[in-house]
Amino acid sequence: MAEQFDVIIIGGGPGGYVCAIRAAQLGMKVACVEKRATLGGTCLNVGCIPSKALLQSSENYHALAHGFAEHGVIAKEIGFDLTRMMGHKDEVVGANVKGVEFLFKKNKVTWIKGAARFTSAQQVEVAGATYSAKHIVIATGSESVALPGVEVDETQIVTSTGAIALTRVPKHLVVIGGGYIGLELGSVWRRLGADVTVVEYLDRLVPTMDGEIATAFQKILGKLGIKFKLGTKVTGAVKHEHGVTLALEPAKGGASESLQADTVLVAIGRRANTDQLGLEAIGVAVDERGRVKTDGHFATNVPGVYAIGDVIAGPMLAHKAEEEGVALAELLAGQAGHVNYGAIPGVVYTWPEVASVGKTEEELKADGIGYKVGKFPFMANGRARAMGDTDGFVKLLADKTTDRLLGAHIIGPDAGTMIAELVLAIEFGASAEDVARTSHAHPSLNEAIKEAALAVDGRALHI
Repeated sequence: MAEQFDVIIIGGGPGGYVCAIRAAQLGMKVACVEKRATLGGTCLNVGCIPSKALLQSSENYHALAHGFAEHGVIAKEIGFDLTRMMGHKDEVVGANVKGVEFLFKKNKVTWIKGAARFTSAQQVEVAGATYSAKHIVIATGSESVALPGVEVDETQIVTSTGAIALTRVPKHLVVIGGGYIGLELGSVWRRLGADVTVVEYLDRLVPTMDGEIATAFQKILGKLGIKFKLGTKVTGAVKHEHGVTLALEPAKGGASESLQADTVLVAIGRRANTDQLGLEAIGVAVDERGRVKTDGHFATNVPGVYAIGDVIAGPMLAHKAEEEGVALAELLAGQAGHVNYGAIPGVVYTWPEVASVGKTEEELKADGIGYKVGKFPFMANGRARAMGDTDGFVKLLADKTTDRLLGAHIIGPDAGTMIAELVLAIEFGASAEDVARTSHAHPSLNEAIKEAALAVDGRALHI
């Protein structure tokens, strides 16, 4: 006899575990299936959390070696202990995944350990046992996309998983892909002394972000010493005793060349984890990229089966998956769960950080929407000057007629934290004037947001 639940969630990552906790809070009997030895999915185990720990450690070292002197803080015989850095990273991961396990116990969520496979629309099999539920949620996340001709071994040629576990600093790290993951991890190893070259097929970095921000971002990373080969594709890789030889050619055609590296990071994107679930057996429809097709309420074409997070359309972001998990749990409880996809921020956690929400200038032009622009540089912000972090600026885009805030883009110190104010503004349909009229503490980095909002109307005060 199969054990019966109200809801079974397949996947214990940010979308899955948050959905499970919220459903349990709403009185449902909930189980979550997770094949890893720990909960938290890619994000907590080998993604968001460990990479941020290494980013912070490498930034601390770099600031001590290159930035603190201007504050009168002098250090001699500066060095770092990579083993200890990795140990700190592992401790942070351990605390987070144990925290999720505690929350499962607190909310009486059953953790079913193993890999799930559908046997019907209301049943899954895990490690030889069968479990059934009125509602089954697919939240199995994503994995790194493979690049033909470049075989990953997680030693010489690595994905993000291998890049956060290197045992030595590479002499030359080549990052294939100019998106969030590659730039974050490339900056970690550059700060620790590696030569870093980013090879990107397109002619710009972070293609989903505002073009002006991307251009400024490349210049700032260039000051850090990262080199770029844009408009270039990697067609093959040959591993040898002392490293890897990559074959490159221009994306638009031309003479090929080779590039030597001792470590290569493949970070060209991620794909939905759906091929081991037995979806074809129950008829769940997927798109050409293997993502589960859903309606506006996360329901698949098979009654009782739902999907959230990286396995469905939209940005592959942990916080997007969490919002979907909460919304779906509330819908299953008869409430009105909803996600505003126009108010989902994206952040690159380099230093300075890059953060964005809403429309880019390119998108507004393509859609034929009239808009106004307000910008303010951190060079003119008192707190940024005091910190010694004056690179970057705030850029706001508002409707030309109504002044409603349509997009917000920040490159600068703590941009990932600062963007929250603008996410809230977009969520509540605020105008640039609303933001401009809001009192901001002085001196604070957030004053740059107020000034950019004033600049939308041509009346910035401090520039």
